[in-house]
Amino acid sequence: MLFGEIIEIIDSEPHCAALNMAIDEALLEGASSPLLRVYQWLRPSLSFGYFGRFESVAKAWPGREMVRRWTGGGVVLHGEDITYTLIVPRGSPFSRHSARESYRIIHEEIAAHLSGQGRAIGVAAGASGKGSAASGKGSAANGKTSDACFENPVAFDLLAGGMKIAGAAQRRTQAGLLHQGSIRDPGMRRCISKGLAGVFAREAARRKLTTREMERAQVLAAQKYATEDWMRKF
Repeated sequence: MLFGEIIEIIDSEPHCAALNMAIDEALLEGASSPLLRVYQWLRPSLSFGYFGRFESVAKAWPGREMVRRWTGGGVVLHGEDITYTLIVPRGSPFSRHSARESYRIIHEEIAAHLSGQGRAIGVAAGASGKGSAASGKGSAANGKTSDACFENPVAFDLLAGGMKIAGAAQRRTQAGLLHQGSIRDPGMRRCISKGLAGVFAREAARRKLTTREMERAQVLAAQKYATEDWMRKF
């Protein structure tokens, strides 16, 4: 277990892509204990890493609602996946782990959980890929007609039958660690989405988003994530 206790944010209402990213940032700003949020998308969406090139992503994926993440990595398609965010405040002992190490630990816990449910889950070797996806500047799109991020496993991604089923990206600020992950395992969807808090902590408390958090997220969405300046940053 990563934590003694975690707070699971209950957010059952699907949101647009910009608001989903904004809620994560708003939660990070005010976090005083580890938080987990599992969430949904209002329509088929696509997120691409902070350093991604907007024009190439838009060309490769016309018709999808797009958003630039605050975290790194490549293109991730959303709508059918299990999307989660793990937030660790700066004062937590876990935040002392390096990006590579924290990425490994988080994914090993998820792999152990899935394996315990009867799935044969592997963890990509530390030498695979070109560094960790935790904070990488991976290509946002490469002109392919499939999900670039899930085509190219990197160190400590999760594999099933040789195919990548889980990846993530991270960002660290003065407030703490933001870990945004995506899991693709349709046969285990209910088990994963309902039991993820128990994967990370011995005890879990649950609460809804506060009015203040949502108001802050709406401001971040309008002034940052939904703007042309942010979307076309690179």
